[in-house]
Amino acid sequence: MWPDIFYLVVFSLIGHHAFASANCPLDEYRVGIECCPSCPPGWLVEKDCAERSMTKCSMCPGGTFQAGRNKLKQCSTCTKCDAGLGLKEKKSCSSTSDAECEVLDGFFCSDSNRGGCRTAQRHMVCSPGQYNGQRGAADKDTECLPCADGTFSDGTSSSCQPHTRCESVGLELMKPGTDSTDSECGEHTQVLKAVISGTLLIGIFTVLFMGYCWR
Repeated sequence: MWPDIFYLVVFSLIGHHAFASANCPLDEYRVGIECCPSCPPGWLVEKDCAERSMTKCSMCPGGTFQAGRNKLKQCSTCTKCDAGLGLKEKKSCSSTSDAECEVLDGFFCSDSNRGGCRTAQRHMVCSPGQYNGQRGAADKDTECLPCADGTFSDGTSSSCQPHTRCESVGLELMKPGTDSTDSECGEHTQVLKAVISGTLLIGIFTVLFMGYCWR
Protein backbone atom coordinates (compact mmCIF):
# COMPACT_ATOMS: atom_id res chain seq x y z
CA MET A 1 0.00 0.00 0.00
CA TRP A 2 2.77 2.51 0.90
CA PRO A 3 4.61 2.09 -2.45
CA ASP A 4 1.37 2.84 -4.26
CA ILE A 5 0.91 6.04 -2.25
CA PHE A 6 4.56 7.01 -2.87
CA TYR A 7 4.25 6.59 -6.65
CA LEU A 8 0.95 8.52 -6.61
CA VAL A 9 2.58 11.47 -4.83
CA VAL A 10 5.59 11.41 -7.17
CA PHE A 11 3.43 11.33 -10.29
CA SER A 12 1.28 14.19 -8.91
CA LEU A 13 4.36 16.34 -8.31
CA ILE A 14 5.75 15.55 -11.77
CA GLY A 15 2.41 16.39 -13.35
CA HIS A 16 2.17 19.66 -11.44
CA HIS A 17 5.72 20.63 -12.46
CA ALA A 18 4.99 19.84 -16.11
CA PHE A 19 1.81 21.97 -15.99
CA ALA A 20 3.63 24.86 -14.32
CA SER A 21 6.48 24.75 -16.86
CA ALA A 22 3.92 24.92 -19.69
CA ASN A 23 2.73 28.35 -18.41
CA CYS A 24 4.55 31.66 -18.81
CA PRO A 25 5.13 34.30 -16.08
CA LEU A 26 2.40 36.92 -15.60
CA ASP A 27 4.26 39.58 -17.61
CA GLU A 28 4.85 37.20 -20.55
CA TYR A 29 2.67 35.35 -23.07
CA ARG A 30 3.15 32.13 -25.02
CA VAL A 31 3.88 31.95 -28.74
CA GLY A 32 4.52 28.33 -29.70
CA ILE A 33 7.19 27.12 -27.28
CA GLU A 34 8.41 30.65 -26.49
CA CYS A 35 7.40 32.90 -23.60
CA CYS A 36 7.42 36.42 -25.01
CA PRO A 37 7.56 39.56 -22.83
CA SER A 38 4.28 41.48 -23.02
CA CYS A 39 4.16 45.15 -24.02
CA PRO A 40 3.72 47.89 -21.38
CA PRO A 41 0.57 50.05 -21.02
CA GLY A 42 0.16 52.45 -23.93
CA TRP A 43 1.94 50.08 -26.33
CA LEU A 44 0.89 47.24 -28.68
CA VAL A 45 2.70 44.14 -29.98
CA GLU A 46 4.10 44.86 -33.43
CA LYS A 47 6.00 41.57 -33.67
CA ASP A 48 6.11 38.53 -31.37
CA CYS A 49 9.42 37.42 -29.95
CA ALA A 50 11.42 34.62 -31.54
CA GLU A 51 14.25 32.36 -30.44
CA ARG A 52 16.84 35.11 -30.83
CA SER A 53 14.74 38.29 -30.68
CA MET A 54 12.58 40.06 -28.12
CA THR A 55 8.98 41.21 -28.52
CA LYS A 56 8.77 44.34 -30.66
CA CYS A 57 6.35 46.93 -29.23
CA SER A 58 4.92 50.13 -30.75
CA MET A 59 3.12 53.04 -29.12
CA CYS A 60 -0.66 53.21 -29.49
CA PRO A 61 -1.61 55.66 -32.26
CA GLY A 62 -3.63 58.80 -31.49
CA GLY A 63 -7.25 58.18 -30.51
CA THR A 64 -6.47 54.75 -29.05
CA PHE A 65 -5.27 53.39 -25.70
CA GLN A 66 -4.05 50.27 -23.92
CA ALA A 67 -4.65 50.19 -20.17
CA GLY A 68 -2.34 47.39 -19.00
CA ARG A 69 0.49 45.07 -20.02
CA ASN A 70 -0.72 43.11 -23.02
CA LYS A 71 -0.08 40.82 -25.96
CA LEU A 72 -2.54 42.58 -28.27
CA LYS A 73 -1.64 43.76 -31.76
CA GLN A 74 -4.28 46.52 -31.77
CA CYS A 75 -5.08 49.24 -29.23
CA SER A 76 -8.65 50.03 -28.13
CA THR A 77 -10.44 53.03 -29.63
CA CYS A 78 -11.00 55.95 -27.25
CA THR A 79 -14.61 56.61 -26.21
CA LYS A 80 -16.21 59.69 -27.76
CA CYS A 81 -18.37 61.85 -25.48
CA ASP A 82 -21.06 62.84 -27.99
CA ALA A 83 -23.01 65.99 -27.09
CA GLY A 84 -25.78 64.76 -29.38
CA LEU A 85 -26.24 61.86 -26.96
CA GLY A 86 -26.27 64.11 -23.89
CA LEU A 87 -22.62 63.55 -22.93
CA LYS A 88 -19.58 65.76 -22.38
CA GLU A 89 -15.97 64.92 -21.61
CA LYS A 90 -15.06 64.50 -17.94
CA LYS A 91 -11.57 63.07 -18.48
CA SER A 92 -9.56 63.06 -21.71
CA CYS A 93 -8.34 59.85 -23.31
CA SER A 94 -4.62 59.05 -22.99
CA SER A 95 -2.45 56.25 -24.37
CA THR A 96 -2.96 54.30 -21.12
CA SER A 97 -6.58 55.09 -20.18
CA ASP A 98 -9.91 55.66 -21.90
CA ALA A 99 -11.86 58.91 -21.81
CA GLU A 100 -14.60 59.35 -19.21
CA CYS A 101 -17.90 61.05 -19.99
CA GLU A 102 -20.50 62.83 -17.85
CA VAL A 103 -23.99 64.04 -18.65
CA LEU A 104 -25.06 67.46 -19.94
CA ASP A 105 -27.66 69.53 -18.08
CA GLY A 106 -31.15 68.17 -18.68
CA PHE A 107 -29.92 64.56 -18.97
CA PHE A 108 -29.28 61.68 -16.57
CA CYS A 109 -26.91 58.72 -16.84
CA SER A 110 -28.67 55.46 -17.70
CA ASP A 111 -25.48 53.36 -18.00
CA SER A 112 -22.58 54.26 -15.70
CA ASN A 113 -19.06 52.87 -15.98
CA ARG A 114 -16.26 53.27 -13.42
CA GLY A 115 -17.20 56.79 -12.39
CA GLY A 116 -18.12 57.85 -15.93
CA CYS A 117 -21.21 57.49 -18.10
CA ARG A 118 -21.66 55.53 -21.32
CA THR A 119 -25.31 56.31 -22.12
CA ALA A 120 -27.51 59.27 -21.15
CA GLN A 121 -31.21 60.03 -21.50
CA ARG A 122 -33.06 63.34 -21.42
CA HIS A 123 -35.08 64.09 -18.27
CA MET A 124 -38.78 63.30 -18.55
CA VAL A 125 -41.13 66.27 -18.94
CA CYS A 126 -44.29 65.96 -16.82
CA SER A 127 -47.64 66.20 -18.61
CA PRO A 128 -50.65 68.30 -17.55
CA GLY A 129 -52.36 66.45 -14.70
CA GLN A 130 -49.00 65.47 -13.20
CA TYR A 131 -46.59 67.19 -10.84
CA ASN A 132 -42.83 66.96 -10.46
CA GLY A 133 -42.37 64.69 -7.44
CA GLN A 134 -38.58 64.48 -7.87
CA ARG A 135 -36.41 66.82 -9.88
CA GLY A 136 -34.14 65.17 -12.42
CA ALA A 137 -30.41 65.01 -11.60
CA ALA A 138 -27.27 63.61 -13.24
CA ASP A 139 -27.95 60.17 -11.79
CA LYS A 140 -31.76 60.00 -11.82
CA ASP A 141 -34.72 60.89 -14.00
CA THR A 142 -37.59 63.24 -13.18
CA GLU A 143 -40.41 61.54 -11.27
CA CYS A 144 -43.86 62.56 -12.54
CA LEU A 145 -46.78 61.76 -10.24
CA PRO A 146 -50.54 62.12 -10.90
CA CYS A 147 -52.58 64.80 -9.18
CA ALA A 148 -55.04 63.62 -6.52
CA ASP A 149 -58.79 64.18 -6.87
CA GLY A 150 -59.72 67.81 -6.32
CA THR A 151 -56.35 69.15 -7.45
CA PHE A 152 -54.73 70.18 -10.74
CA SER A 153 -51.38 70.97 -12.36
CA ASP A 154 -50.18 72.05 -15.79
CA GLY A 155 -47.17 69.71 -15.45
CA THR A 156 -44.54 72.34 -14.63
CA SER A 157 -45.01 72.71 -10.86
CA SER A 158 -43.67 70.64 -7.98
CA SER A 159 -47.13 70.16 -6.46
CA CYS A 160 -50.80 70.12 -7.48
CA GLN A 161 -53.06 73.02 -6.52
CA PRO A 162 -56.58 72.53 -5.06
CA HIS A 163 -59.52 73.47 -7.25
CA THR A 164 -61.10 76.85 -6.43
CA ARG A 165 -64.31 76.39 -4.41
CA CYS A 166 -66.58 78.90 -6.14
CA GLU A 167 -69.17 78.93 -3.37
CA SER A 168 -66.53 79.90 -0.82
CA VAL A 169 -65.87 83.15 -2.72
CA GLY A 170 -69.50 83.94 -3.38
CA LEU A 171 -69.53 82.72 -6.95
CA GLU A 172 -71.31 80.00 -8.86
CA LEU A 173 -69.50 76.97 -10.36
CA MET A 174 -69.64 77.34 -14.12
CA LYS A 175 -67.29 74.47 -15.09
CA PRO A 176 -65.81 71.79 -12.80
CA GLY A 177 -62.03 71.57 -12.54
CA THR A 178 -60.00 68.70 -14.01
CA ASP A 179 -56.59 67.28 -13.11
CA SER A 180 -55.01 69.88 -15.43
CA THR A 181 -57.34 72.91 -15.09
CA ASP A 182 -58.92 74.90 -12.26
CA SER A 183 -62.65 75.30 -11.70
CA GLU A 184 -64.35 78.12 -13.61
CA CYS A 185 -66.55 80.39 -11.49
CA GLY A 186 -69.17 83.03 -12.38
CA GLU A 187 -71.65 85.33 -10.70
CA HIS A 188 -74.76 83.71 -9.21
CA THR A 189 -77.68 83.75 -11.66
CA GLN A 190 -80.24 84.75 -9.02
CA VAL A 191 -78.13 87.63 -7.79
CA LEU A 192 -77.60 88.79 -11.35
CA LYS A 193 -81.35 88.64 -12.04
CA ALA A 194 -82.08 90.61 -8.89
CA VAL A 195 -79.56 93.28 -9.84
CA ILE A 196 -81.05 93.57 -13.34
CA SER A 197 -84.61 93.70 -12.01
CA GLY A 198 -83.70 96.33 -9.44
CA THR A 199 -82.00 98.46 -12.08
CA LEU A 200 -85.05 98.25 -14.35
CA LEU A 201 -87.44 99.21 -11.54
CA ILE A 202 -85.33 102.17 -10.55
CA GLY A 203 -85.25 103.25 -14.18
CA ILE A 204 -89.03 102.97 -14.53
CA PHE A 205 -89.74 104.93 -11.32
CA THR A 206 -87.27 107.59 -12.42
CA VAL A 207 -89.04 108.03 -15.77
CA LEU A 208 -92.47 108.15 -14.11
CA PHE A 209 -91.31 110.65 -11.52
CA MET A 210 -89.76 112.91 -14.15
CA GLY A 211 -93.00 112.69 -16.20
CA TYR A 212 -95.08 113.64 -13.16
CA CYS A 213 -92.84 116.57 -12.38
CA TRP A 214 -93.01 117.76 -15.98
CA ARG A 215 -96.79 117.87 -15.87
